[in-house]
Amino acid sequence: MQKQDLLYEGKAKKIWSTSDANLLISEFKDDLTAFNGEKKDSESGKGALNNKISTELFKLLESKGVVTHFVEKLDDNHMLHKKAKIIMIEVVVRNIATGSLSKRLGIPDGQVLPFVLVEFYLKDDALNDPILNDEHCMILNLVDDVKELDTLRAMARNVNSILKPFFFDKGLNLIDFKLEFGKDKDGNIILADEISPDNCRFWDVNTNEKMDKDRFRQGLGGLKVAYEEVLNRILK
Repeated sequence: MQKQDLLYEGKAKKIWSTSDANLLISEFKDDLTAFNGEKKDSESGKGALNNKISTELFKLLESKGVVTHFVEKLDDNHMLHKKAKIIMIEVVVRNIATGSLSKRLGIPDGQVLPFVLVEFYLKDDALNDPILNDEHCMILNLVDDVKELDTLRAMARNVNSILKPFFFDKGLNLIDFKLEFGKDKDGNIILADEISPDNCRFWDVNTNEKMDKDRFRQGLGGLKVAYEEVLNRILK
């Protein structure tokens, strides 16, 4: 399968059409961005690592019954996947408080939450991805009905129930992560985008060392080494 027309370019990926109207190719970029694009850089090989990590995690989720857009990894930087109309809601799943949650609500950084928290954010960089409640989603026509929001929550919690113990067995705490969903050609909601250290927070179980894009956000360095370590642990 070959790339044809460039349909979209975001901060982390380019999306290309193919000869099949129901299949697209994602090209994983080496670009790094944080704080809605205010901080930018590039790390050679980062895109390939995210593609490999996402491939393994999509395969894991598919084996557990989660329907995703994944078809196959074509090469280091390219993934073939089903076409999906993206729902413009970022679904954030939180197991441990950190980042914006701690800043907004004053919950101590690193505090284990009493239950899995699922939050919705508007997928809109120009508005700084504001947090949403169900009524906001309906006013903005982001979904067809409230039942679709319940589906997003249920699917997100199911993904967490699979990934959290998987990573703990690899010596990593899954702190929080962002998911994106879309609708396939039949109108079914499926998991899309990617699952990688770019949109997940991983802390080492023993040391709490950060193994994700916070290394870039916070100027810690060693981002590629951390991503490689995450991949190595996944493959063990």
